[in-house]
Amino acid sequence: MSDVGTGGILPIDKPRGPTSHDVVQTARRALHERRIGHTGTLDPFASGLMLLCVGRATRIAEFLTGLDKSYEAVARLGVRTDTLDRDGEVVGEEVGWRALDAGRIEQALADMIGESMQVPPQFSAKKVEGVRMHRRARRGEHVELEPRPITVHSLDLVELHPPLVRFRLRCSSGTYVRAIARDVGEVLGVGAHLTELRRTAVGAFGVEQALHPDRLLDPEEVRGAWIEPLGALAHLPRVDVDEEAASALGQGRWVPVGGLSTASAVVAAFDERLVAVGEVSDGSFHPRKVFVQ
Repeated sequence: MSDVGTGGILPIDKPRGPTSHDVVQTARRALHERRIGHTGTLDPFASGLMLLCVGRATRIAEFLTGLDKSYEAVARLGVRTDTLDRDGEVVGEEVGWRALDAGRIEQALADMIGESMQVPPQFSAKKVEGVRMHRRARRGEHVELEPRPITVHSLDLVELHPPLVRFRLRCSSGTYVRAIARDVGEVLGVGAHLTELRRTAVGAFGVEQALHPDRLLDPEEVRGAWIEPLGALAHLPRVDVDEEAASALGQGRWVPVGGLSTASAVVAAFDERLVAVGEVSDGSFHPRKVFVQ
C-alpha cells in the first residue's frame, strides 16, 4: 500500500446502523487523514460497499460516482411508509398481497427493467434549493420532485416469502432502490417499502473485497484492501506515456499520444502509476488533474 497521504481507494463494508458520514469519520480517525470522501451514500439501515477516496484520491471521486451499482434488497408488500423504508412511519396498509402469485410479482419486477423516469423519495439526501430533502420532509414540507432518468440493467427475484420479496438488481448511479420497491408495490396495487438493502458492487468492485470499519486500525488489513488510483480508474481509457511526457504532464502541458483521437476522460500512466486524468483531442492529451509531483 502506498502512503495514505499519496492517495488511494479503500473499499469499506458498511454495517447497518451508522450513517455514511459516520463511516468516513471513523476512517479519518483510524488513518489519521482528514482528506477522505466517498462516492455514494448508503442509508443508515443499509449495508454494503462504500468506496472511500483517501488523501489525494479524493480528486478522482468524480470519475467513480457515476459507476453502476448492484444491490440485494427485500421489499415488504402491503405496507407503505413515508420514507419508503422500514425506518419510516406507516402511511397505508393493504391485504391484497395475499392474492398475488409469483408470476405477477416477477412480472412487476421485470417491468422495472430498462430506462425510465424515477421520482426521488421525499426523504433523501437530494438537495432542493440547498436543503437536503430529508430535512424538508421532517419539517413537514412536501416538494414536488421532478422525475429523473434512471436505468435498471437487471432485476431478478431471488426469494419469495409473501409478503417479503427478496430481489437483486444492477442499476445506474442515482437510482433509489427504495423508489424501486415503492413502484413495484404500486404496480401490484398493494404498496410496498424496503426492509433490507445491501450494496454488493460499485462498477467492477465487489463487497467481498471490502474491509469492515472495525478493521481500519489493522495496517495489514488496510493494505490488503487498498486500491491504487490507477487501478480504481481501470474503467476509463488509458494511455501510457514515457518519462519525458509524464514530466510535461506534471507541469500541466499537453502531450501527443497515439491510439486515441478524441475522448473526454482518459488516464495517463507511467511506470504503472497514475500521472494525470484529462481529455484527448486531435491526438493530444490535455491534463485536467495531475497526480505527479
